Amino acid sequence: METTIQKTIVFGVFILIGFLLKRKFTSKAETQGLKKIILNLALPATIFIALMGVDVDPSLLTLPFLALLLNGLLFWIFPFVLPMVGFKKNTSEYRTLRLLLPSLAPGLSCFPFIAEILGPTYLAKAAMADLGNKIFVLIILYCVAVHWFMKVSSNTGEKQSGKLKSLITTLLSEPVTVLILLAIGLLSFGFSFQNLPSMIQDVLQKLSLLMTPLVMIFIGLSVKIRKDQFIKIVSILILRAGIVLLISAGIVGVMGITIREEILWLISFSLSACSFWPYAHIASISEKEKEELDDSKKTFHNGFAINVLAISFPLSTVMIMSIMLNPSMVGDPYRIILLAIGCIGIGVILTFWVRYQEIKDVAKRNTTIGPKQNIWITRQASKN
Repeated sequence: METTIQKTIVFGVFILIGFLLKRKFTSKAETQGLKKIILNLALPATIFIALMGVDVDPSLLTLPFLALLLNGLLFWIFPFVLPMVGFKKNTSEYRTLRLLLPSLAPGLSCFPFIAEILGPTYLAKAAMADLGNKIFVLIILYCVAVHWFMKVSSNTGEKQSGKLKSLITTLLSEPVTVLILLAIGLLSFGFSFQNLPSMIQDVLQKLSLLMTPLVMIFIGLSVKIRKDQFIKIVSILILRAGIVLLISAGIVGVMGITIREEILWLISFSLSACSFWPYAHIASISEKEKEELDDSKKTFHNGFAINVLAISFPLSTVMIMSIMLNPSMVGDPYRIILLAIGCIGIGVILTFWVRYQEIKDVAKRNTTIGPKQNIWITRQASKN
């Protein structure tokens, strides 16, 4: 357990290093350069190794479908939840959350805890379930992001002639897409990562090792969270945890799972942080849009996505750690439901608090502006 906590702290230290290095990165181009290294080198290598390392166990084939079910339910539920917590439909922040919230990052969130506490058998189950999550975040959410981009482009009056062809050509030429297609092709012919030449394996593994530290440092460099935005993001992430726990309770109840370890790995996997891979889609789409466009007019809100990731990771880690150290909290479906209601209650309270603060700010601005408007009206009346 100490090793797992140490790994979690190391991830947090990388984010802190990025935050402290902000003064050294004086221009936006420098931060963008780091992002390009992640998207064009580290991320493609990591995805390729992950896909090529898939070992399909026929006895565990239901697990990827369970993960896909969880992803799909979250994607379907949040269009109803987001407007209730202050995110208007068809805005860049709304679309950003819809892409991020259904995604899971078990590799950074729950895998270390499952490996340390539950052992390799349950880690294998979690890895098998992650296969369904990978299909969702890499393929389905990618198609959704492109669809939304085309829809927003048509709404803003941009010419569609040749735009789709140009976009597809650009996206297909990106390293992430090329390596995903290459991995699928090799897998279809029965190749695995171990069948590749040792030199290629070594290069890809070393590039993949850059992924986690660079992503964490990039998050630390890019994060800019206001107090009101912080509470708003925390509220939606806690609501997400509550909804996830309700879904997990349903799965435990319907499947009749009673073994403590089975329940623990399922809950831990479900509470994983939002994945960085949907952010890769967001970043890719954002680069296709005009630089002069305001973030609110773009398909996605790049900065807001980074803030969500920055808060999601530590919050998810704390939740998973708390449950792993206190397994009685999720011993049966009824306790899971009670925990879910508690999370939803906290999320709702935080949401009401944010809205109350927003109303106070509006009232304060109206009080400040009111007398000036009265003076202006008086002057106009005297002129007339």
